[in-house]
Amino acid sequence: MKPIQPSERKTANIRDDAAYTPYTTTGGPEAGTSYIKLNPHTKRDVGFYIYRMEPGSRSTPHRHGGAEEFLIVEGELIDNDGTVYKTGDVVWLDGGTEHTSHTETGCIIAVYAEASEEAPGMAG
Repeated sequence: MKPIQPSERKTANIRDDAAYTPYTTTGGPEAGTSYIKLNPHTKRDVGFYIYRMEPGSRSTPHRHGGAEEFLIVEGELIDNDGTVYKTGDVVWLDGGTEHTSHTETGCIIAVYAEASEEAPGMAG
């Protein structure tokens, strides 16, 4: 077995503020949101990443280009339809679903997305 080379491994800690990058959309930065994405071979919002929302922040309204699954690692997230996700909840959203979410407490979310997000109302 060959050793893993430094260029073949990245690590980050969700408690390390320096590990996060501000989350931006085509409209500019989302206030109070950031992410950790280690895989340099996939788009920012495709595959696995950590998404952090500061207390009082809101995601940009979006449409899922493919299915999305996430785990609320810490905190609470509220979807625009009033659904509340709490620490430990595992969620699946089908491709084509549209929503925006906000948090009063702040939250850290482990996300897996099949495809890029789009603006609401776009055809898939």
